[in-house]
Amino acid sequence: MTELIDGLYTLGEPVADTKAPHVPIDKMWGQRKFEAKLVNPANRRKLRVIIVGTGLAGGAAAASLGEMGYHVDAFCYQDSPRRAHSIAAQGGINAAKNYRNDNDSIYRLFYDTVKGGDYRARESNVYRLAEVSANIIDQCVAQGVPFAREYGGLLDNRSFGGVQVSRTFYARGQTGQQLLIGAYQALERQVGAGTVTMYSRHEMLDLIVVDGVARGIIARDMVTGEVQTHTADAVVLATGGYGNVFFLSTNAMGCNVTANWRAHRLGAYFANPCFTQIHPTCIPVSGEYQSKLTLMSESLRNDGRIWVPKKAEDCKKDPREIPEDARDYYLERKYPAFGNLVPRDIASRAAKQVCDEGRGVGPSGLGVYLDFADAIQRMGKDQVSAKYGNLFDMYERITGENPYEVPMRIFPAVHYTMGGLWVDYDLQSNIPGLYVTGEANFSDHGANRLGASALMQGLSDGYFVLPNTINDYLASGPFEQIDEDHPAVVEARTRVQERIDHLLEVDGTRSVDSFHKELGNIMWEKCGMERTEEGLKEAIEEIRALRAEFWRDVKIIDKSRDLNQELEKAGRVADFLELGELMCIDALHRRESCGGHFRAESQTEDGEALRHDDEFAYVAAWEYTGEGQPPILHKEDLVYEYVEMKQRSYK
Repeated sequence: MTELIDGLYTLGEPVADTKAPHVPIDKMWGQRKFEAKLVNPANRRKLRVIIVGTGLAGGAAAASLGEMGYHVDAFCYQDSPRRAHSIAAQGGINAAKNYRNDNDSIYRLFYDTVKGGDYRARESNVYRLAEVSANIIDQCVAQGVPFAREYGGLLDNRSFGGVQVSRTFYARGQTGQQLLIGAYQALERQVGAGTVTMYSRHEMLDLIVVDGVARGIIARDMVTGEVQTHTADAVVLATGGYGNVFFLSTNAMGCNVTANWRAHRLGAYFANPCFTQIHPTCIPVSGEYQSKLTLMSESLRNDGRIWVPKKAEDCKKDPREIPEDARDYYLERKYPAFGNLVPRDIASRAAKQVCDEGRGVGPSGLGVYLDFADAIQRMGKDQVSAKYGNLFDMYERITGENPYEVPMRIFPAVHYTMGGLWVDYDLQSNIPGLYVTGEANFSDHGANRLGASALMQGLSDGYFVLPNTINDYLASGPFEQIDEDHPAVVEARTRVQERIDHLLEVDGTRSVDSFHKELGNIMWEKCGMERTEEGLKEAIEEIRALRAEFWRDVKIIDKSRDLNQELEKAGRVADFLELGELMCIDALHRRESCGGHFRAESQTEDGEALRHDDEFAYVAAWEYTGEGQPPILHKEDLVYEYVEMKQRSYK
């Protein structure tokens, strides 16, 4: 009989990555590429790969595999791949090019990323990410991505949080958009060539698993409502993160966890779900009517200075009337070595602390100032506008305040999720044939992602990693053809149809959004910037009760089975209600603070995160065991050979 721990989960067998070669870390990726089996060009034409999601990770992967000659079926729920949420990334993309000659290197990028993740990431994957980063820039320049350039024509760089070098390449405040256009044109080239078939406005609702192997997906045409079967030789999930479990986040409103969660329910391990990132530089909440939050790029922290009044009674004053000696530039004071460029988790908690002290600014008291007065005086308004103009314009349109004249007001908000499906060095999940790339997997960021590393990981996985690892699996083909009447296909399609029917038949009294907002409030208050044992236990019970009420009392007014956005939202919220509970269980079991996971019971005397490496230096990979059943925890031990584990300091 397996012991039930805390009444919430059981402990299973350890899990390990067996794909990374046992060679020095700088030789590992080259060795793996050499060892991986190849598929000759003629045989590639006989193989089909499904890719779900067409942001940077999925779009780059589809374009690359199509160019290699595989048949690719690419799916997105947007009306075009150009509307993938990657488009919203603003500040830049990291690469170890050392263009500024400030002592950057592959090893330093690797070290900064491991340290930034608070020593909870896998060394092998992070080093590979740093190693291929330089290739990404060359690839994107060749595609015509308009990176910012210096006067002499060389690519420009700027700094981001958690580092002391300039390694971030950028296209003003539109870097994600420009990179996505590059990936999109590469993808469309393959669509035109006939190697990629594009299915827009299609949402994956389940995974087809045949004899323990991923062989396809069940998707719903969001325009006609048709439930479709799509089979292939391998499936790639590139569906982004699950930050919308909090309802209010910087994510697009359509971002969801359904693809990952459907795979999880069929056996794919979900790793480190409690590792969510709170971004320090967002426009504060202005009212209950809001459905999402707006990010202000971290790049603004290069030249903007963050402060609050020293005295609470000054918080309602016009900031321009508060003299310099009455201002607390608290990041510069507490972390002199990094100042305003500390990592996101530290900057977010510091903002929360000063607001908790009663020194927050703005109507709600939940805000701090991001002030460009010094930068404008130093560089001139035109120079500031050249670097950040579109971000300033966006801020003014949303708030009605001119940031050239009045300091911006910012506050932390949910932004990114470091957790995701567990993958090995090849990016394959524990379900053979199921690969996971970009933000949808857990592999590269540990407990906190450094700024400008999301775009780096997405393009790294899509252009350079997956195309060199999936062939090792596909070389075992050709695989048995799976027909629509195969029992596993029929079972998956039936699951989807029954779920749709159930949602439409409930006919309760509460809207889908009301459940989503209530879940988001529970998650933000009890599994947000600060977690406690008591709060997490309360959250688990509250989420369970809310989930039961959802299936009893949700109301979808439109009963049509074709175009029905409320039905789409209901399915996504149902999955968030299950994910939210797992996130709280994961946060409760990890009795330490690390990165974005801050347990109030585990902190240093000066309020910094306190890790417990002797107990928690592992990846928590959770196995689904059935509805209402306790999940199984599988631990992957994290062994550091190249970076010394020590308490982070940015002072």
